[in-house]
Amino acid sequence: MMRLIAFAAFGAAALLLAACGFHPLYGTMSNGKSAGTTFAAIYVPPIELERAGYELRNDLLDDLQARSTPAGADYDLTIALRDRNQSIAITNNQVGNLKEVEITRWNYTLIANYELVDRKTRKVLSKGQVTSLSGYDVVQSPYATEVALRNAQASTAEDVSQQLRLRLAVYFNQHPAAAR
Repeated sequence: MMRLIAFAAFGAAALLLAACGFHPLYGTMSNGKSAGTTFAAIYVPPIELERAGYELRNDLLDDLQARSTPAGADYDLTIALRDRNQSIAITNNQVGNLKEVEITRWNYTLIANYELVDRKTRKVLSKGQVTSLSGYDVVQSPYATEVALRNAQASTAEDVSQQLRLRLAVYFNQHPAAAR
């Protein structure tokens, strides 16, 4: 009996969602194209900013299944990247008559300004800014602190990539005519 009620409730929820016009973001758009097919037509050129730019480009190539070369691409996704390292935790130590100040935690922020450009018309289809923040501790070992910074860079790059994927999916769902 409980199964029958659960099945009926599930069926009713599915009908209500269908009636409200709900459709999956990464599903097939009204023009018959899928988000995956459209993402595969995006070229992501190399991104400046050493390690973080490298990490972000690789994450985008993986997340979007985008092109690493411009041949055959319909769109360019250009990204201007900058980062900021900000101290957020300071400890005061008294050593004799001297007071030492030591930074013990940093926030690493990655800011990406992006433009999605149609390669044929050179028209900017979508643009905006995406930001991600990750914190890391300063420890006694300089090597461990450097590894923590690199992990923060990788984490913020992955987050920015996922945010960009979501924004592009929303754009192409709202503008299905732009998807080729």
